[in-house]
Amino acid sequence: MLLQKLVEYASHRVEPTPPLYEERPIRYVVELDANGDPLSTEPTDTADASDRRTRNGARRLAPQVQRTAAIKPLLLADRADYTFGRKRQADSSERQAQERNAAYLEMLGRCAAETEEPAVTAVLRFLGDDPLSRLLLPDDFDESATLTFRVGGSFVVDLPSVREFWACEHRSDGAHAQCMVCGREGPVLERLQSRIKGIPGGQSSGTALISANEKAFESYGLEASRVAPTCESCGELFTKGLNELLATEGNSYRIGGSAFVFWTREETAFSVRSFFDRPDAEEVRALIASVQTGRRTAPDETAFYAASLTGSGGRTVVRDWMDTTVADVKRYLTRWFRMQRIVNWDNSDPGPLSLYQLAGATVRDMRDIPPTTPRALLRTALTGAPMPSTILYQAARRNQAEQRLTHPRAALIKLVLMSQSRNYQEDNMVSLNEEHPNPAYHCGRLLAELEEAQRGAIGANTTITDRFYGTASTAPATVFPRLLSGARPHLSKLERDNRGAYHALERRIEEICARIPAFPKILTLEEQGLFSLGYYHQRAHDRAAMAEARARRENAQQSSNDPTEG
Repeated sequence: MLLQKLVEYASHRVEPTPPLYEERPIRYVVELDANGDPLSTEPTDTADASDRRTRNGARRLAPQVQRTAAIKPLLLADRADYTFGRKRQADSSERQAQERNAAYLEMLGRCAAETEEPAVTAVLRFLGDDPLSRLLLPDDFDESATLTFRVGGSFVVDLPSVREFWACEHRSDGAHAQCMVCGREGPVLERLQSRIKGIPGGQSSGTALISANEKAFESYGLEASRVAPTCESCGELFTKGLNELLATEGNSYRIGGSAFVFWTREETAFSVRSFFDRPDAEEVRALIASVQTGRRTAPDETAFYAASLTGSGGRTVVRDWMDTTVADVKRYLTRWFRMQRIVNWDNSDPGPLSLYQLAGATVRDMRDIPPTTPRALLRTALTGAPMPSTILYQAARRNQAEQRLTHPRAALIKLVLMSQSRNYQEDNMVSLNEEHPNPAYHCGRLLAELEEAQRGAIGANTTITDRFYGTASTAPATVFPRLLSGARPHLSKLERDNRGAYHALERRIEEICARIPAFPKILTLEEQGLFSLGYYHQRAHDRAAMAEARARRENAQQSSNDPTEG
């Protein structure tokens, strides 16, 4: 299904290119006249270090096929070892460069004979007459860069007859089978000729969507790309389609060693990338409002596709595939943002979080984000699938390791719990819920209040949360009796120094304890999530209450000092 949709996308949405041509950086251009004599002593260097797109050379359509260790020249657009027989530092001997150059010249000779193009003959004449004695390569010459030729001001690779020769050179004439994409009987490719660029974890030279390079991957005696037979046209189209999606910012997103691509069957103004990368609060509110109205436009019925990809050496691995509609994506995105909605530390609304922030909440360093985490988040966002409990485990483990709870991690925990809940309510668990039925939630609230008592009494830099969060969030019965006993001196000091704060804290602690019939011995993974939300909600509520009380005092003081009042 994925291959068929990529072929469909490439056929209707990607600008056609000559067979087995792709846009790639061409750094050096050798200028020749009609007789094959160089017009300059040095090749033209097209690299522009100030431009990321052209820092390795100006990008042009040029011949390209999948090339491994075997000698396989690229017609009129290849490295110096193929073009001139110039040994590379990476090569072990001169012989390798000579063999590559011989294959290059042999193909060029056949091209000149079959096309009868004067420009091709001019290049052949130049390369056959000791070219490096007539052409000076610069000291900083990049031996891995591509060279091409321009004769009489025109690029030789652009000639229609040269393009046709190149296509015929690699036309499949092997085994016949039914193409798994288009269903037609005919020659199928032994190996895909084009590569997919930009897949994390894959080879820098590119990867293949269909490949069996080991016996373990072969099936029914079929080798290489014939394990999933495709015709030449379909093989090139789905590779071009995927490369186009990966190269387009609005259709791709990379995070945690994975690349995600998404597109619609027909062109629409709707794009999901911004909702994952940098979600704007106004755009999110507009999305939610459009879904709440229940109105569907024609573009909403358009098919929506998404895939998750990683690289493994020379192979592209499809980790996930989604086939839905724009309307369903909008509906599930609305649910996604509501499920992650939780107050900030000061009880304010912090706005929506990006996928990067949510995934990063599970690790110490953003570089450690595993591919499975953003993949699970994206599937939930686009299809409404429940989040796996492994994400909750990762978040709970980070809480215990850091002995604290961040806003993105609290939002992620709420998102997991809400996605798994059978009684999902949109506004549930956004802020403090004093009536919550689970004692684990109130154990978290109690830890927040005991910490507040300690902080109010002695202003400790290292609080009981810094020391006991891990144990309190997994085995409350082993630590809370001791914490309650240790809080009595703090409350006594508050009673002496700040009676208002003492009475408020004493009342809240008594109310919370009334919600806990007995401290649980062990908390399940779900209950550990509820514990963390209880702690987080109570801290946010208390901070907001203190800020509000402080504001009232300041207003009252300003009023008493204002001579106009009275």
